Amino acid sequence: MSGLKSSFLMASAAVLALSAGAEAPEAAEGDDPYRLLSTVVVTGSSEAALEVAGSVSFLTDADLSVQAQSDVLRILRAVPGVNIQEEDGYGLRPNIGLRGSGSDRSSRVALMEDGVPISPAPYASPSAYYFPTIARMSAIEVTKGPAAILYGPRTTGGAINMFSTPVPDAPSGYGQVMFGTNDRQRAHLWLGGKTDAAAGWQLGGLVEVFTDETDGFKRLDNGRPTGFDADDLVLKLGAYKADGPMPQSVELKYQTREETSNETYFGLTLDDFRADPYRRYDASTDDVFNGENELFQLTHRIDLTPDLSLTTIAYHHDFARNWYKLQGINADGTGASGDVSISSVLTDPVTYAAEYDLAVGIVSLDDSIVYRANRRAYYSEGVQSVLNWKTAFGGVDHELTIGARVHQDEEDRFQEEDAYRLEGGQLILTTAGAAGSQANRISSGEALALFVQDKFTIGRLSVTGGARFEDYELTREDYATSDPTRAAGPTQVRELSDTVVVPGLSALYEISGTTTLLAGVHRGFAIASPGTTNADVEESVNWEFGGRYSRGEFELEAIAYFNDYSNLLGTCTASSGGGCTVGDQFNGGEVDVQGLELTASWDAAAVLDTDLSIPVSLVYTLTDAEFQTSFESDYEPWGDVAAGDELPYIADQQLTLSAGLETDRWGASLSGNYVSDARARAGQGSIPERELIEARWVADMAVWVDLADRIRLRAKAENLFDEVYVASIDPAGLRPGKPFEFLMGVEVSF
Repeated sequence: MSGLKSSFLMASAAVLALSAGAEAPEAAEGDDPYRLLSTVVVTGSSEAALEVAGSVSFLTDADLSVQAQSDVLRILRAVPGVNIQEEDGYGLRPNIGLRGSGSDRSSRVALMEDGVPISPAPYASPSAYYFPTIARMSAIEVTKGPAAILYGPRTTGGAINMFSTPVPDAPSGYGQVMFGTNDRQRAHLWLGGKTDAAAGWQLGGLVEVFTDETDGFKRLDNGRPTGFDADDLVLKLGAYKADGPMPQSVELKYQTREETSNETYFGLTLDDFRADPYRRYDASTDDVFNGENELFQLTHRIDLTPDLSLTTIAYHHDFARNWYKLQGINADGTGASGDVSISSVLTDPVTYAAEYDLAVGIVSLDDSIVYRANRRAYYSEGVQSVLNWKTAFGGVDHELTIGARVHQDEEDRFQEEDAYRLEGGQLILTTAGAAGSQANRISSGEALALFVQDKFTIGRLSVTGGARFEDYELTREDYATSDPTRAAGPTQVRELSDTVVVPGLSALYEISGTTTLLAGVHRGFAIASPGTTNADVEESVNWEFGGRYSRGEFELEAIAYFNDYSNLLGTCTASSGGGCTVGDQFNGGEVDVQGLELTASWDAAAVLDTDLSIPVSLVYTLTDAEFQTSFESDYEPWGDVAAGDELPYIADQQLTLSAGLETDRWGASLSGNYVSDARARAGQGSIPERELIEARWVADMAVWVDLADRIRLRAKAENLFDEVYVASIDPAGLRPGKPFEFLMGVEVSF
């Protein structure tokens, strides 16, 4: 561990010790920590989510703290309708889909932090190689159905909005330090508050630091580490006026994250996985991801009248990364010329026995191990304003929302390939590639988005109608790979533009004080990639119907949905193992995705005469996703499709069962997650063994005890029963889920 990291951990421990005797502030009753963003999000609380005519899940700070997770994929197990493809075991680059939308790099979901699009380039290149540090979030909103058209530009599956730690009303803080298996070390600390200033204003601020590192659970044959080291910093400064004429607030947020992770796409052959699932071949020794982002966000809200508010957000996000990783193997020793993809080697190690021997170090040869510097720089920036007006006309109460966003983003791809010899478990450079000689291009996007929505209530019926307007232009500039300075200008320029309208309509009807029904329909839409020449936009019509029941300590929600795609897009990415040119898109034609989402929760202590709380919950998702037409495709996850083939990486059934036991001084929580079989390639019937993502049960457990009023001792175990399972087969070979991990630490609130 670095000296800087050691100093921070020791400083955190000192802060926790000094703050243990501090007086904890009391929150004012009825405080809304997300009021600043309330007009730009669908909902800001779990209670408000119940009033939405659609599928919305809101995970509060209390929900997130139960298991103290730092992996967003484990957190989202508590939300129905979420499709997850694990990859590295820690959720560093999660693959999330909603209602069968496709999960690769979460590119089919609108991702946001504090209402701002957070993908590196949401229009030009939406693959989420950057994802916010989930352990510093105070809440998560997952929106599916018609309500998702508030966000865009992708509306088929839905949206995930993450809320960062708000500036507290009173000076306060929080700290947590945890240590665990494989030298896992986590530290989280924030300090902030508001103080009175002149003329009814308050000044406030927050500083937050999160750091996480581990040696990793995979084992290189040469013994080198396979883990990661990530550091996150957030600063907020604001001025707030809550009373008087036209209350308003303005807040500046700065956030940055640095990550170094020894991660690879290079998995294992089926036989090697069976022998040792946590092994890594030495050819991937130098695989490393380096990423850094900076986010600036300025948010202003003003209440022009008690019923009319305007929120404006300006943002700028930079992200740069270089994933230097194994690309191919050349048994002829001619480097990148004629190398065999690592996916082909691991899929068929008999045919490619010579390449396999080079990968594991049995044979050593100059220019046989090919690495690619996957260097990319991104930015996105824009301004969005949302006006919310609560009024009544025609004898009906209305809540009208009008929004606009001007946005632009860019991806700069500048890559080269180097060739090595693997000898004695070490890689020795034999030929260095010229800068930009593998890929040299810029993709950019400009967009104007407008949104209008009206929610009106007549007695027990509330109806919400709205539409999103997107006018966008995408450009891809290709430069010669022999022109690293780009002095000669682009060799080819491709442009794609379109104007679309995405409508949505939903209704909520209160049958009684315990039961409500909901229904909705909206247009699903996803834009094509820059440079696409043979793929159409993705379009669908999405329906949902369900109901909610609440009585005492028992709550139940059941929603059935049907997404009718007129055209599903498949996008070739390095992570999908597409066997195609990265960035190309493929038409999947008509696809039907239908399913059932079921959520139930109950405090079993309601039937007992006890001061204990015994929360139990069930989250179930049934998904059926099938191609409706037959076609041939060069996109490897699809291949040659026959009508009735199931989509890859979508499990038919998912189930999460949770149970807890809580008192004023201690508590425990056990969560079990089941995922049924899924296939890595489109198909039907029995799944070939080399394409099978086998069903599994994975359990997590957490316990805590309060040593004093504000000091909590916490212990947790992930994959409690050490289940061995295949997490992914793409892009190259089998990769395992994370094995048993134990963490223990202390946290303090002050």
